[in-house]
Amino acid sequence: MIDGSASIDAMGERIFRQMLATDSGAKTKSELHGYGQNEFVPWALGTVM
Repeated sequence: MIDGSASIDAMGERIFRQMLATDSGAKTKSELHGYGQNEFVPWALGTVM
């Protein structure tokens, strides 16, 4: 969108299709790289300094 190669509608459609694919079982980039659920930690467990 920034460089003008896609419209807002086209990008919205692309994002929506990716969400549907992920909800249907397609692996995310994080899962493909082996990070899985370890990449996003909203709060740290244990002592934090």
